[in-house]
Formats: sequence, C-alpha cells, structure tokens
Amino acid sequence: HYYITNNLSSMDESNGTAVWMSKLETLPLSRSDMNSLVMDYLVTEGYKDAAQVFMEEAGVQSPINLETMSDRIKIREAMDQGNIDLVTQMINDFDPELLDMKPTLYFHLQQQKLIELIRSKNIEEALLFAQTELAPHGEDHPEVLAELERTMSLFAFSDPENCPFGDLLKPSQKHKVAGELNSAVLESQNQQTTTNLHTLLKILQWSQDMLTQQKVSYPKMDDISSGIISNST
Repeated sequence: HYYITNNLSSMDESNGTAVWMSKLETLPLSRSDMNSLVMDYLVTEGYKDAAQVFMEEAGVQSPINLETMSDRIKIREAMDQGNIDLVTQMINDFDPELLDMKPTLYFHLQQQKLIELIRSKNIEEALLFAQTELAPHGEDHPEVLAELERTMSLFAFSDPENCPFGDLLKPSQKHKVAGELNSAVLESQNQQTTTNLHTLLKILQWSQDMLTQQKVSYPKMDDISSGIISNST
C-alpha cells in the first residue's frame, strides 16, 4: 500500500511498460521466499505427499508437523470420492461441534450429498433426502434458499449435467466444498486458513483496481491464473 500510494505520480509520468517492469525487477525476491510460499500453499491446502517431497528437494522446512495433516487428507479423499456420509462422520469424529457451529458448511455438505445422489441417478432417494433434510434446513436458514432452489432445479431435467444448473455436477463444485471443509478444520486447529499466495493475489487485484481508478497507465495482469502481463492500460 505504501509503495503504491507513494509512487502513483511517478508511474503516471513514466507511462511505459519497460519502466514499470524494470522497477519490478528491482524488488527483492529470493528463492527461499518462493520456496516458503510454495510450502505454505501445500501445507495449507493439505497436500502432504507433495509437501514431503518438496521439503526433501528444496531443503525447506514445513511450518507445521506434516502428520497433523492426516485428518484433512482423509476428509479430502472421501470428498473426492463423493462419500459425503463418510465425510460427515469424520468431521463429527474430529470435532463434534464443528458442523453445529457452521450451519452453512453443513448445508453445503448436505447439498453435495443430494448432488451425488442425482449424479448416480438415485432419483427417489434424492427426492426423499431433499424433502426430509435439505428443505427444513432452508426454512431455518433463508440465506441458503437460492442455492437450494438451484440444486432442486436439477430434478426438472432428464440430463442434469447439461442443463443450465449443470455446474453443480462439475468437479469444481465438489472442490469448493472440500476447500470449505479444509478451512474449517484448520480454523478448529487454530491454524492459518488462507494461503499466503491467495493473500498476495488479493493484494495484487486490489492494487490493480486502485491504479485503474487513479487512471494510472501500467502493464496489467488481466488473467491472474496465467500470469500474463498486458501492455500499459
């Protein structure tokens, strides 16, 4: 924040991609900093095997004991398999109060179970589950009604994977819930729930928004996922 607010005018005057990039190249960034960033990501997201290999190859230490990641790994594996009953059981074994304290997370778990039933074509069981489990939850928690309605809409299509709400059946939906679970477990262990990389990307997005609002010409990273920097905006 300090660097940006104190250099807006000079950047505006330079008005050149080459000048901007040269300034970036002067910023200190060591390999150890990069290694720490990667290790933090692997540990926070629960990639134990990759973290172990990275420790050995890069000679970097993990900020936590990797053995403490076991619960999160097992939960993620069960989630990837679509075994929501097992996920719920493991969460309750880990912390019996966690889902009670996070009703939205509990709804997303139940929602994912309904999605898995629809995916496996167990329509009768899915309808019964929706009526007995999800509908009452929606009544008690109006904030999830929109998501509930989208999920229930899958019943109206013979080919739900290719309907307007088919995104619910894509792996990205399951990964999103898995991420919520991972963060909830980390929070219960009094650990950091967000990777440093995610925080840096949010700062990058904020910085670019700020520069754009100030009408500063700068090389913008339009697609953060690819890291490609465009010409001055």
